Amino acid sequence: QVQLVESGGGLVQAGGSLRLSCATSGGTFTELTVGWFRQSPGREREFVAYVTFSGQTTSYADFVKGRFSISRDNAKNTVFLQMNSLEAEDTAVYSCAASSARRGGREYPTSYDYWGQGTQVTVSS
Repeated sequence: QVQLVESGGGLVQAGGSLRLSCATSGGTFTELTVGWFRQSPGREREFVAYVTFSGQTTSYADFVKGRFSISRDNAKNTVFLQMNSLEAEDTAVYSCAASSARRGGREYPTSYDYWGQGTQVTVSS
């Protein structure tokens, strides 16, 4: 059973930066495609970014392109989400998700089999 633990959330002023971490255990990290999603009150969960198991492919939601960067460290079994130029609209609970299955649709939550508990990001304006 793969387990995911997010960290790195917190309170930051608009224009600031945070780096989220998604530490994995219980599986073969190099077989996992990992995605980040976020959800704020009253809104549905939305896709933020993903990185494939090989690390060769990344994808971002339009609203974070140029501001966020996803990366993976195979030695640490961890995926990172570097978030720069944060805006108040980025306030949400950020969760990472993972799957070892070879499937498409990685922008959709249903494409993932394992989820972390989430970490709160609050951006003050």
